[in-house]
Amino acid sequence: MKFLPVFLILGILAAVATSKYLDVTEAGRKVAAQGAIAEVKGRLSAVQTKYMMNNSGTPPTSPVLLSYATTGSSNGYGSGTNLANVGTDFTVVTATGTPNITIIVSVVGGVTLGTSVLGTFAGVGDL
Repeated sequence: MKFLPVFLILGILAAVATSKYLDVTEAGRKVAAQGAIAEVKGRLSAVQTKYMMNNSGTPPTSPVLLSYATTGSSNGYGSGTNLANVGTDFTVVTATGTPNITIIVSVVGGVTLGTSVLGTFAGVGDL
């Protein structure tokens, strides 16, 4: 009987620690998702520069930029899947938003996030 309170306290501590561990793990996945979003933004920035160089400095709007980045490999990435392919650990989708390009990460490390992480990228022509 002496050990019952000890086991009860250890059980409570284990439950609290497990909950905190899961929170920290989810937070880590969200930070990794933000890194994937930053990678896609960098790619869009590079494609935007290429677009402007090929079009006498004319800045693209977000829909034009996304189309340019995902149509034909000579323009950028050849497809939305290629643009958003930042590795097998992430599921990333890009879409034309209003007015910005939306970047959504829903899976990190094979685990679906409780809430998808969103990012946006604005074409220079939108500003």
